[in-house]
Amino acid sequence: MKAIRRLVTAAALPLPLLLSGCFILSTTRKLPVPKAPAMIQTVGAEALVAQLNERWAALDTLTATVEIQASVMKSKEGVAKDYTTFRGHILIRKPESLRVLGQVPVLGTKMFDMASDGKTFTLYIPSRNKAVRGPNTLKKKSPSQVENMRPGFFFDAMVVQGLEPDDWYGVVADSETVEDAARKHLYSVPEYILSISRHKPGSQQLRPVRVITFHRDDLLPYQQDLYDDEGNLETEVFYSNYAEFGTSRYPSKVTIRRPLEEYQIVLTVEKVVEHMALTDDQFQLKVPAGTVIQLLE
Repeated sequence: MKAIRRLVTAAALPLPLLLSGCFILSTTRKLPVPKAPAMIQTVGAEALVAQLNERWAALDTLTATVEIQASVMKSKEGVAKDYTTFRGHILIRKPESLRVLGQVPVLGTKMFDMASDGKTFTLYIPSRNKAVRGPNTLKKKSPSQVENMRPGFFFDAMVVQGLEPDDWYGVVADSETVEDAARKHLYSVPEYILSISRHKPGSQQLRPVRVITFHRDDLLPYQQDLYDDEGNLETEVFYSNYAEFGTSRYPSKVTIRRPLEEYQIVLTVEKVVEHMALTDDQFQLKVPAGTVIQLLE
């Protein structure tokens, strides 16, 4: 055994010399250096959460004019179906009121109309002479993906809400490297990642609620992941191309992905108005007489 150890030691001794280039030739090559943003802000976890809560508290209503493009994926079959882009109008009022109107491309007539008070919703589709009504909370899953859709995810995606009093949170600093293919540059994107969780009822176990990613150049949200009660990733939202809309900044592109139902909605935001007076009747949908109404559980 001693002889073997001496042999291994003798073999290992030349390695530092070899690596230093004394016995072999070496070449030096340049690696791409990611470009860092001109400004990187540093804030504590409490300050980051306070800023998020302040933005949420200051918002009362929001209206938006958007272009909507939807896609449905079938991963097992390896296919995706992209639908024609159409114009939409969105009304939001805290705490949970939502109205979404879609228009038929070119014709400008109503494609669908959906209203929700946060507890129940109604979706009216004129071309089918059909309306769907049901609770916002899904109690029993249906084999039909469409019947499992609820308006709550749309509300949560359009506005990044503040934390509830019983929420637990943690913040970590990270950095992501992204590629600009057109300019052939790499960019370093310093981030803060805010993880929000809650205690399961009657348990000490924490369940994930949301994860929000902020870029540290402007401290604005660029991604939000939302989880269901079982801890499954339910919705992914990506915010990009922030622009000035009046006195506020809002992303001009919002991408909503629903991995469980395998569909995606991309909103190209054309106009945003905050603090507009919205009345109760603007969130009430009157279904025409003779319309077939389907009730969901």
